[in-house]
Amino acid sequence: MRKKTIEDYVELVYDLQKGKKRVHTNDIASALKINPASVTEIFQKLNEEGYVNYEKYSGATLTEKGKKVAKATKKRHDILTEFLLLLGVDKKTAEEDACEMEHILQPSTMDTVIKFVEIVKHCQITPYWLERLKRYVKTGKLSKCPPELVDACLKHATTSK
Repeated sequence: MRKKTIEDYVELVYDLQKGKKRVHTNDIASALKINPASVTEIFQKLNEEGYVNYEKYSGATLTEKGKKVAKATKKRHDILTEFLLLLGVDKKTAEEDACEMEHILQPSTMDTVIKFVEIVKHCQITPYWLERLKRYVKTGKLSKCPPELVDACLKHATTSK
């Protein structure tokens, strides 16, 4: 089974299982707008590969292996969504793109994205360049950087070497 399919399904089971004991094929089929028979087939494969405990007519629960994959996938998804929102991408597009990106980025790239998001989140103020980027994304017009900021950046660059 494809890694993306595994990750998407276990992440969805993880989200739907909160507050429930079992997730049923109809829950998944409804969320994905697909035929319940297709979900049954996927659940059977996920069961064989050790990601879920599936019983026909009773639904599925995640195994420890499935929970581990689901949590890691959800974390990547959330960080990537936040990253895209920081860049000025609208929420719907950020969610959709994060869902694709979470499966394809190299671990080192993902680590860098995580660090970027953490740095921006823990800044006391939003950096000027980030606000400038958001305006550029929104309007398509690139504003000039104020001379006093250019001077401050150049001064900082020469003193921090």
